[in-house]
Amino acid sequence: MSKAQGASTAAGERPDDRKAKSAILIAAAGGHGLSHFIYQGFLVALPTVKDALGIGPVGVGAIMTARELASGFAALPGGVICDRLQRYWGLILAACMAGFGLGWLVVSLSPSYLALIAGMVLLSVSSSLWHLPAMAALSQRFSDRRGAALSIHGVGGAVGDVVGPVLTGVLLGTLTWRGVISAYAVGPLLLVPVVARVFRDTSWLRGSEQARSDLRTQVRATRELLKDALVWRINLVSCLRGMCYQAYTTFLPLFLAEEVGFDSRGVGFHLGLLFSVGIVASPVMGHLSDRVGRKAVLVPTLIGLCVLSVLLALYGQGLALTAIILLLGLFIRSDYSLLSAMVLDVVGEGVATTTLGIMSFARFVVGAVSPLIAGVLYERTGMRAVLYYAAGIYALAAVLLLTTRLRRAGVPDGVPAMDGGR
Repeated sequence: MSKAQGASTAAGERPDDRKAKSAILIAAAGGHGLSHFIYQGFLVALPTVKDALGIGPVGVGAIMTARELASGFAALPGGVICDRLQRYWGLILAACMAGFGLGWLVVSLSPSYLALIAGMVLLSVSSSLWHLPAMAALSQRFSDRRGAALSIHGVGGAVGDVVGPVLTGVLLGTLTWRGVISAYAVGPLLLVPVVARVFRDTSWLRGSEQARSDLRTQVRATRELLKDALVWRINLVSCLRGMCYQAYTTFLPLFLAEEVGFDSRGVGFHLGLLFSVGIVASPVMGHLSDRVGRKAVLVPTLIGLCVLSVLLALYGQGLALTAIILLLGLFIRSDYSLLSAMVLDVVGEGVATTTLGIMSFARFVVGAVSPLIAGVLYERTGMRAVLYYAAGIYALAAVLLLTTRLRRAGVPDGVPAMDGGR
């Protein structure tokens, strides 16, 4: 489709279609934001939880490892199942929203370390399954603006990432961590019928005949996807990025509380600051990637994260700490949306959720080891070693992506071919 045709199609859209598209975008981004709101709030409470349950740094890492493994093992079959059950995406997303609420209730009421992990597993499965149909729906509904739409979905998460830590930091001044998390669990349960209603009509889906055919054909398509070296190369970059993200989100709150000496308000403020810039940066980078190419945006992003991780290790005190965290916020969330858009450019729409499921599975399973590694480093030498560890992985991811030759096929309309083969 040419730009002129795309403009004509957009101009010829019925108001009801535009309203439905807007509702889907808002619901997907809003649900994403709510899940991140509560999760990032939990990270602010993590130093308190650690002390209350008597958990060491490696034990904290193990919580995140269990979370990543549960997410990964849910994502792989979840992607295939969601491609097969496109007409039921509304029910799947509503069930995920219910899982958010129930999972956080389990966490807030957990009497022991194992019960806490059980609640995190339920949350992880719900979150992992939410992303697959939500992102695939946006990819299809906004195929001509895929990078921008997926980045707006990321912005929803970024808003939750900002508000959750700041509000939780304030509330922990008067409430216990159990009281805060249990109060937060109510919101997702109230939104279950709203999500089911917004996604109840999936007649607009443009899944290929391959995706709608029998299970044997679907398995064959998945097998071919698993043989695609380019998909796995992009997945590897995503895995490396995920390892760094897990190291940051798990141990930055402990660093701020234990090494820098911030109270819950200070921890919440700096975590909110880390993600606040992404509210603006993520859609800008998504739009830019639609215009100049994914690689042209992602490689500098990964290099920037590497450099800033080193700077935080060297100068992570006082105003320099705050400034570096602010700059990290430009990139730390935006890269995943762009990697998702990149891999969907390559594979097209027929196996979109299967692709996202494979991508999530690989990222979560590889990323699961990262909190344990970072936990050992933190326990033995402190946060500086964790930051050098993250910087090295970011550098490796940047080199890998820089040397990746992308296919031109499947790039959305309006995206120049400049990153299609370079």
